[in-house]
Amino acid sequence: MDSVVEAVFRHTSLCVVGSLCRDVKTAPLAAGNHLFQDGETPAGFIVETIGGGGAISAMAAAGLGAEARLAGKIGGDPLGARLEQALLDRGVKSFVRRDPSVRTGSTVVLSFTNGGRHFLSSQPNNSSLAFDDLDLSMLAGTGHLLRADIWFSEPMLASGNARLLQAARDHGVATSLDLNWDPLWGSADTGRSAARKEAVRRLLPLVNLVHGNIRELNLFADSPDLATTLDRLAAWGAEAVVVHMGAEGAGYYSDGQLTVAPCAPVRRCVNTTGTGDLLSVCMMLLHAQTQIPILEKLRLANRIVAEFMEGKRDFLPVL
Repeated sequence: MDSVVEAVFRHTSLCVVGSLCRDVKTAPLAAGNHLFQDGETPAGFIVETIGGGGAISAMAAAGLGAEARLAGKIGGDPLGARLEQALLDRGVKSFVRRDPSVRTGSTVVLSFTNGGRHFLSSQPNNSSLAFDDLDLSMLAGTGHLLRADIWFSEPMLASGNARLLQAARDHGVATSLDLNWDPLWGSADTGRSAARKEAVRRLLPLVNLVHGNIRELNLFADSPDLATTLDRLAAWGAEAVVVHMGAEGAGYYSDGQLTVAPCAPVRRCVNTTGTGDLLSVCMMLLHAQTQIPILEKLRLANRIVAEFMEGKRDFLPVL
C-alpha cells in the first residue's frame, strides 16, 4: 500500500507562500547556564542550509516528486541569489521577488540534547513581504496552496493573507495554513498578541487544512488542552486540522473526530529541523486523494518523516 500511495506524489502539486532565508544549524548541545556565560562551547557540527518554513516545505514537495512552487521575497544580495539557486537546483519553480531595498535574512538554530530548540532570527526580507509582492499566476494549475510563516509579515497579517487565500479559493485551489509559532508570543503585550491571533482566526473560514504542533495550536486558541483547541478551530471555520504530536505520532481532526497514527520508529536521529513541515507537506499533497483512508495517509507521512530523521531522505541541501 505504501509504495502505491507514495507514487501518487508524482501527480500532485503545491504552491507555497512563505519565508526564505539561510539557516545556520548546530549539532545538539547540552542545555545549561554555561551557554549564558563568557566562553566557548564545542559543537559536533555547524552547517548552513536553506531555511524558512516556506522554502523547506517547497523543497520537501519537490523531493517527493510533486510540482513545487515558492513565492516570497529575497534581497538583491549574493545570499538571496544563492538561496534562490538552491531552490532551482532542487526542482522548485521560483516566484520569488528580488527586492534590492531589503537584506536577505538568516536564522541561527540552536538544537539541544533534551530535544528543545531555540531560534535566533533576523528576517528583513520576510518581514516586509506584502500582497503586492506576489505574482498570482503562481496559482494557475496548482492543486494546493500553503501559506507558511504567517506571523513574520505585518502587511500580510493586516490584509494580505486574506486576499491571498481568497484568490486561491477563486482559482479553485485548496488551502493550508501553518500556524507555527508567533515570535511575539511571550514578549508582546497582551493586547497586541490578541489582535494578531484574531487576524489569523478570521482567515480560518478560507482554510481547508490548519497545521501545527499541540503547543502552538493550544497557544493560538488560548486553550488548556488539545480537545478544546480542536473544537475552537472548527468553530472558527477550519475544515480540518493536521496535528504534529511528536513522539505520539500525527493526528488529523475533521467532523469532530481525531484520527491518530503512532510515529514510525527512528533508529538514529540525524535531522530534526523541518520534520513538522515535511509531515504537513505529505498531508497537503494527499489531501485531494479521497480514496485513501486518513489513517493510511498519516502512516505514510510518519514513515517518510522517520526516514528523513534517519538521514535516508535528503530534502535540505547544505549551502
